[in-house]
Amino acid sequence: MAELRKRGLVTAVIYSGPFRKLGETQARIFGVPELPLIEIPHPLGGVSIDEVRARAEVAAPAFVQLIRANRK
Repeated sequence: MAELRKRGLVTAVIYSGPFRKLGETQARIFGVPELPLIEIPHPLGGVSIDEVRARAEVAAPAFVQLIRANRK
């Protein structure tokens, strides 16, 4: 993800609540501290496909907005 971001591609990390700090730290370590982070409800593991779909519906608009904001 970091390498794609460094090459100018629109990227983001989708994470669930407890993992925000990890995402921020990893982004900084890999040299992309401005890497957008998109939060979805926790947990992701052990949930039904409908719950996964609901989480994707939370993340998708944020990512679309990110893409639109970075049009060249």
